[in-house]
Amino acid sequence: MSDYEDNDDYGYDDYAEPDAMEMNEEVEAVEDQVMEQQDQQQQETIQILDAMNPNAQIGTAVEPQENKVKMTTPYMTKYERARVLGTRALQISLNAPVMVDLDGESDPLVIAMKELREKKIPLIVRRFLPDGTYEDWHVRELISE
Repeated sequence: MSDYEDNDDYGYDDYAEPDAMEMNEEVEAVEDQVMEQQDQQQQETIQILDAMNPNAQIGTAVEPQENKVKMTTPYMTKYERARVLGTRALQISLNAPVMVDLDGESDPLVIAMKELREKKIPLIVRRFLPDGTYEDWHVRELISE
């Protein structure tokens, strides 16, 4: 004999599968709400952009412009140096032409460091400024070390 009666369901109803049509209607209703929210957010964004610049056209991005007068320091930062050396070493490892005479060097990083010392690296460093403009500095113009 068991402690429980066979016909006792403890007050719970049997689980009934939801109708497929009801599920589709609920999904469509949720999708409609999400689409309305996205449309509303997009309209709010457009209004904010229009308020910031009334002459701007919708869908056009503001391109940064080159600053003709150099305002930043002519010294190469350690981050720029690392990026320039890494980029140039990668180029050399992929058989780019070397701009200095080799004295038995085979390591691309050593060759890139020699090119930097002699200011022969054919790269340009672009520095972005807070006002949306940028400055282009040739590596030969920058003071390194």
